Amino acid sequence: MTHALTRDDYFTGPDGERRDLAYPQDLTQQIEAMVQVLLTRINYVLMLMSADGVPLVAHPGSGSLLSSGWRPPMVNAATPGAAKTSKHMTGAAADLYDPNGKLDEWCATHLDALAAAGLWLESPKATVGWCHLQCLAPRSGNRVFIP
Repeated sequence: MTHALTRDDYFTGPDGERRDLAYPQDLTQQIEAMVQVLLTRINYVLMLMSADGVPLVAHPGSGSLLSSGWRPPMVNAATPGAAKTSKHMTGAAADLYDPNGKLDEWCATHLDALAAAGLWLESPKATVGWCHLQCLAPRSGNRVFIP
């Protein structure tokens, strides 16, 4: 398993559905551009985590490090607990599979690395089992935020 996320990873749901192919009417050039920004930033952080020996675990459904990438509006509306204005819909957020909490733990103790990468972390208290990272600041502006 590679420790870098690809565009295909981001657009593949945990059930294996290629969302870019299933919902082409919802995929804009702006989303595509945002995904490239997000993946570049997350891959940088994944490289740092890997260098620190953080265990990166593949999601059993997707086979990638992601548990949730792009969510078109229909998918987002059907996702339990998803915010109505989720950054996943604009390609600005990703949930990394984190069954043991090690990714959240690393992020919470390396806020300088997140800042350097231009990423924000949803509070680990709200994301048990996954690590939510986004490349747009939340309204609070806090590096670690509560949705």
